[in-house]
Amino acid sequence: MFVFAYSICSEIPKTLQFSKPTNIKTFSSIQPPHYFSSTSIRFSIRTRVPFSARIFLCHAKSGTNESLNIQVLSPTLLEDPHIVYLMEHGMTIDQVRTIMRRFPAFSRYSLEGKIKPLVEFFLEFGVPKEQILIILTKRPRLCALSLSKNIKPTVKFLESLGVDKKQWAKAIYRFPALLTYSRQKINESVDFLHELGISDESIGRILTRFPNIVGCSVEDNLRPTATYFRSLGVDVGALLLRCPQIIGLSIEANIKPVTEFFLEKGYTLEEIGTMISRCAMLYAYSLTETMVPKWDYFMTMDYPKSELVKFPYYFGYSLEQRIKPRYARMKSSGRRLALNRLLSPSSSNFEKVLKMKNKGIAG
Repeated sequence: MFVFAYSICSEIPKTLQFSKPTNIKTFSSIQPPHYFSSTSIRFSIRTRVPFSARIFLCHAKSGTNESLNIQVLSPTLLEDPHIVYLMEHGMTIDQVRTIMRRFPAFSRYSLEGKIKPLVEFFLEFGVPKEQILIILTKRPRLCALSLSKNIKPTVKFLESLGVDKKQWAKAIYRFPALLTYSRQKINESVDFLHELGISDESIGRILTRFPNIVGCSVEDNLRPTATYFRSLGVDVGALLLRCPQIIGLSIEANIKPVTEFFLEKGYTLEEIGTMISRCAMLYAYSLTETMVPKWDYFMTMDYPKSELVKFPYYFGYSLEQRIKPRYARMKSSGRRLALNRLLSPSSSNFEKVLKMKNKGIAG
């Protein structure tokens, strides 16, 4: 990031684009006025700019060819240390405004006592700086919590439940609100998972992979969803270990429409239960954008419908980049492969499978 400061003049565009060379130097701060030699930085102005601009904040990754995003700040914004601090760490003015709009109290919190310690806390956990900015944009209320009385005790409690310390950065990024819940709320989710017969160790893995489960209501969401899957003959505990995010889906918006889709295609509830047990992500796919187009193509592939019960992962492969090219290659070779042997091997192994001399379906 670069900071260029100049004196103020008349109207200036909000955002300007500058071309950036690959060997550009980086600076954490620059005292005005600062001049760059032609050997250290070269750029071409794509927009006419009065050259008495107030201040520019430029964001670009060092060592890349991407454009610098130059933003102009007003004197009012420059007077707010919170805004300057966030933008010095790479946040755009639009992101800052989003935080201020969603959580007006943000500007009243101590920069030294609240915001900086929280950022440093996340950095210690291994959260990349760019993700910290997203976390603060998603959940600015984190800055209202006490680091010593709220956040750190919550982290310690979750670790006692088995949350992987090495995966904290991912967990916080996926669901920053996790750090805002009380022990009582967290225990409600844990008790429900115990009801499903899930071990303490496995609960830790579920909380690590899908921390959003803590934000779901047990009675309004988790229990009804578990009951629905049981009606299909699915082992819900085993299902959550493979794909914990499935429990957070809406029954009416996501789950029932997929079940009805397969029922309309002639599958039994038992077969659907087998399919979801093998590939829980079926219920996470879009019906119109994923399921229907791939089903329509499957009906041209000369496979029995039972192949999808055996290999429901079919719906997870790209139609244009994997399914169609593989099927066309198989047809041109004169061979016939089971659906899983058609799609699951790597490109090199797929060619080896086609060269096998045995006839019939390769199982």
